[in-house]
Amino acid sequence: MKSFTGTEVLRYTAFSSDPEGGNPAGVVLDASGLDDAAMLGVAAELGYSETAFLTEEREPGRAFTVRYFSPKAEVPFCGHATVAAALALAEHQGRPGDLVFETQAGTVPVTVTASPDGTYRATLTSVEPKVEEAAEGDVAEALAALGWPADDLDPAFPPRIAYAGARHLVLAAATRERLADLSYDFERLAVLMRRLDLTTVQLVWRQDATTFHVRDPFPVGGVIEDPATGAAAAAFGAYARELGLVPADATLTLHQGDDMGRPGVLTVELRTGDARIRVTGAGARIPDATA
Repeated sequence: MKSFTGTEVLRYTAFSSDPEGGNPAGVVLDASGLDDAAMLGVAAELGYSETAFLTEEREPGRAFTVRYFSPKAEVPFCGHATVAAALALAEHQGRPGDLVFETQAGTVPVTVTASPDGTYRATLTSVEPKVEEAAEGDVAEALAALGWPADDLDPAFPPRIAYAGARHLVLAAATRERLADLSYDFERLAVLMRRLDLTTVQLVWRQDATTFHVRDPFPVGGVIEDPATGAAAAAFGAYARELGLVPADATLTLHQGDDMGRPGVLTVELRTGDARIRVTGAGARIPDATA
């Protein structure tokens, strides 16, 4: 636990059992006394892509109001910070179990389970997702900002905007080499994303029928790239199912962070008859010495 602007902040990585893998997030278990400016200040000082703030305990030990801040702005929902917050609560309470997070995007149930080795994993259930067309001009502008020729896209995966708590533009690379070579115009992409109300751009490459590699530029949050993105993973699951790219009942494996040196794994579950998407990942407490 570390103090930032007078607030005690726990630090966890999500979607990896290694503190140096996955996506680090801050967690404030009691943010009831913080206003918007204070929460933004904590998130900016910490510098992670998001920090979760539990602002109200609606039901003792079980249901909480949660808000999420990047170093630059509040976001309606964040998957990796949800996993981090759930794991922090489980360790704080000394037990796994079911939680309910009330977010600006809606109600997000989270289940924490214990592995045989005593470590915890968390599964979040998204709000109901939706997928919409991406305007041709907006896709062209995104590609220009990324420096990607249109021919570098996989034609089997048409661009769409997908939502499962936050909006993401999904673009599929035709090759792993294209995905690995990420160097983009930060401000140009940020301008487009703000206009379209996007949280990240979800860049994907399909390895096999149910395995994908993904990357998420996040300039609107003040960081170049998000290492493991639960909200985007949920949105991608909805996208893949909507377009018939995977079965309606499927488990997908998303690898993210490899190209950043912070490998993580996100498991995305689709269930027939349930529009919501489930995203599961491990996590680990980040010791102060590795800050």
